[in-house]
Amino acid sequence: MSRVKVQGKCHIAKNDLQGALDLLILKTLSQLGSMHGYGIVMHIERVSDELLSVEEGSLYPALHRMEQSGWIRAEWAVTEAGRRAKFYTLTAAGKKQLADREKNWEQVVKGVQAILRFA
Repeated sequence: MSRVKVQGKCHIAKNDLQGALDLLILKTLSQLGSMHGYGIVMHIERVSDELLSVEEGSLYPALHRMEQSGWIRAEWAVTEAGRRAKFYTLTAAGKKQLADREKNWEQVVKGVQAILRFA
């Protein structure tokens, strides 16, 4: 993650806001364990009361990138509906990444809220 903290401030790099999808995926896997892509999408939509929608064109590249980074691992298995699908599981490196991203996201939210209150 490309951010630098100076005197307790969180500097927003352009990929920090885009990294929100990574945070949602990592958090979902942390809460629910091994899941396939469609299950991850459905969980994010359900928990956000349909406010957030994740497109396949964003989800699968993010999952692939996270797998390459070692944050998640994938294995083929059969879904409840009897279809073959990749199931993703959080790794130890993914748990650390989740903790780091949660802290950063909290700082971003505090900063945005401060600006909204000021405006």
